[in-house]
Amino acid sequence: MKKGVYGILKARFLVNEDATKNWRFIVFLILLAIIMIANEHRYDEKIFRITELTNEVKELRSEFVDKRSELMKLKMESTVSEKMEERKIFPSTVPPQKIKVKKPVEKSFFQKLWQ
Repeated sequence: MKKGVYGILKARFLVNEDATKNWRFIVFLILLAIIMIANEHRYDEKIFRITELTNEVKELRSEFVDKRSELMKLKMESTVSEKMEERKIFPSTVPPQKIKVKKPVEKSFFQKLWQ
């Protein structure tokens, strides 16, 4: 037991005859660690990007609601009439009347013949 721990502390497993197997395993572990760190970094970047886009969507949605309510206010008859009064165009005092156009009755072929 004492020799095993003492051997690990002295790193004798790296200089023995079968040290190439140990070195390959160590390099493999280092490569795995580098890949894991790179993946974690990419994951964090994506999370930050998603957060930015979510905030931007919220801002744009609130701007859309604000502009829509502003448009509704501008479309109101009272607002339009105020703007037109500034240009000296006043609303009509006579109420509008509906105009009905009667379609002429089309005569059949025989009715046209007898005329």
